[in-house]
Amino acid sequence: MADLIFGKQPVLEALKSETPIEKIFLLHGGHSAVLEKIRFQARRRGIPVVETNIERLQELTNDEHTQGIVALVGSKSYVELEDLLSAAQKKVEPPLLLILDEIEDPQNLGALIRSAECAGVHGVVIPKHHSASVNETVAKASAGASSHMPVARVTNIAQTLDDLKSYGLWIIGSDSAAEKPYYDADYSGPTALVVGNEGKGIRRLVKEKCDFLVKIPMYGKLESLNASVSGALLMFEAARTRHRAGEKSMGVNAGKPG
Repeated sequence: MADLIFGKQPVLEALKSETPIEKIFLLHGGHSAVLEKIRFQARRRGIPVVETNIERLQELTNDEHTQGIVALVGSKSYVELEDLLSAAQKKVEPPLLLILDEIEDPQNLGALIRSAECAGVHGVVIPKHHSASVNETVAKASAGASSHMPVARVTNIAQTLDDLKSYGLWIIGSDSAAEKPYYDADYSGPTALVVGNEGKGIRRLVKEKCDFLVKIPMYGKLESLNASVSGALLMFEAARTRHRAGEKSMGVNAGKPG
């Protein structure tokens, strides 16, 4: 069964990333610079654009916030874990992966994928169960980043962390009870960042698989941040330190740093 992507920027990014699109439904009379880019990309790829009314768009999506455009696409194609590591090797960079332990809110998943793409993360890992999947809501929340970011779905996160360790990755988990602040961690080598569930955090077994746990210091009255904000802080701290160090490792076979 086909999925839907709606919103101007998500549809444009899906077109640019060569996502398989069967048809685009456009609100009659819609005009903007982004819509013109969408029409151009659709013509280039031979994708039919059908003008329709607002009722038809809302019938398709059950959502009032379509921005006047809906794309009918194939389901999100998930990749294998090894594909994420290969993506880092092709860029001649040490792998930087984001592991999401039961993120259930599609808005949070979309925001995390968007931050991952912006921070240069090589791939995202989600569990097959007790997790939001990459659907049209996630695509919209990610502002189209889900079309560019490879996502692997795995049966067991804890086992996946063991697999990543065998490839030489350090596992760094975000935990409010940790002693070390996130800005004191070393992200320069092959690294997987683990972000836990919105309410429960990282599960106990997954936490035990982490090499290090780091916290985001809180200076207000609340004890924790939204999962997507916590993940973004970790990813951009990793990106900042890697950029500063200018690390150009060959990745998975380089081994863990001493």
